[in-house]
Amino acid sequence: MKYFLAIIGGGPAGYTAAEKASKAGKDVILFEQTALGGTCLNVGCIPTKSLLYGAKQFYNATHAQKYGVTAENVAFDFAAMQKRKTIVVRKLVAGIKARLNNEHCTVVNGFATVLSPSESEANGLYSFSEQGERSYFVECNGETYEAENLLICTGSTNFVPPIPGIKDNPAVWDSTDALAATELPESIIIVGGGVIGMEFATLYHELGVPVTVIEAMPTILPNLDPEVVQILLDKYRKAGINILTSTKVESIEGNNVTISGASSPTSSTSSTSLTSDKILVSVGRRANLQGLEALNDLELNRGAIVVDDFMKTNLPNVYACGDVTGKIMLAHVASRQAEVAVGRMLKQIPLQRIAYNAIPSVVYTNPEIASVGITEQQAESMSIPFEVRKLPMTFSGRFMAENEGETGLCKMVVDAKNKSILGVHCIGNPCSEFIAAASFAVRNGYTIPEMEQVVFPHPTVSEILHEIIA
Repeated sequence: MKYFLAIIGGGPAGYTAAEKASKAGKDVILFEQTALGGTCLNVGCIPTKSLLYGAKQFYNATHAQKYGVTAENVAFDFAAMQKRKTIVVRKLVAGIKARLNNEHCTVVNGFATVLSPSESEANGLYSFSEQGERSYFVECNGETYEAENLLICTGSTNFVPPIPGIKDNPAVWDSTDALAATELPESIIIVGGGVIGMEFATLYHELGVPVTVIEAMPTILPNLDPEVVQILLDKYRKAGINILTSTKVESIEGNNVTISGASSPTSSTSSTSLTSDKILVSVGRRANLQGLEALNDLELNRGAIVVDDFMKTNLPNVYACGDVTGKIMLAHVASRQAEVAVGRMLKQIPLQRIAYNAIPSVVYTNPEIASVGITEQQAESMSIPFEVRKLPMTFSGRFMAENEGETGLCKMVVDAKNKSILGVHCIGNPCSEFIAAASFAVRNGYTIPEMEQVVFPHPTVSEILHEIIA
């Protein structure tokens, strides 16, 4: 049987593409090595948010006095948190399986390898049809499958930096190890102050684990608005998280981490060695290209697959979506890329492109950070004339009612000429739940006068988006 589409990888990009193509009546085969849902669902977004929510409940209970509530003998059960996390993941994986359960979609569990034209011919297969159209052959579990189109959604893997002593060290974790742990560490050093590192720092700190974060850049979360990040940095340092910026990890030996260039307002020690029960390394991810070696003409850039606006590679009928493209490693980006790619394969008119300038992002710290569009620093580098409007989140009555002692911030970057909204950057709970409204504004080029006509429900924290332009 020849399939319309073969998809390698069952994460957000893969299962979204499979669902869209099969619903259009096209025969699809999807290969997934481990479990449907990919990194995000199984060892990423969903597991971390499940644990973070449990930690947040404990944190809120132990800090309830400011709301007039007294809770005594508050405790948590980390094993129970882990069990709940697993149940949540299983239910969501089952939901994906149900969505793909139709006559046009076949799911194969196993490691898939793309065959080269010479391998295909040697096995009695042909790389081109009589009409000159190329077919692709994928081998999995000893079986070979043919498809007209190939979609690569192989995702990414944790990057292991070349730090002496990091490999084969039982004290060293990556994010997958941390999520699988059945017990909390007595203390932890987190190497990397990016999104993953700071979310784990939040989790462990709120559950009472001493945390040290080591970041090589001058600040944590270096890709976000500096003023917003500084608010989180100040709060976390005041709360007791030891955050070392402009600091390099020289080596790791057992539970000892040797550093250079340490600078921390909360640390007066001049020692270049730190010790902790566990060391979590979270310094980014790299595109996973395993099984694609036969595509030796596939164009890469810095280890990621190069694609055009419609997710098409330089090879005929070969597309790529998600982390493997190295664009923006977020699940919702992968899903949207898959929709665009399948739309291109189906020749749906009009052909749609992805508005990368309007991709929202969230950091699930406490308080949350949410942003979309460009920062004022990016506007400066792009020579865009701009103005900045900003307000404390306390201008929202709902925020005041539910975030005692917090100030927060909402910033809006506006084009100084046509008054269109270029970016919105917030810190304060629950900004993750209304950043989509700002995304609409950036995506559609709303101007300030147009945004003034949008009615926000009262009382909601989302009203800050109206207050800031009033």
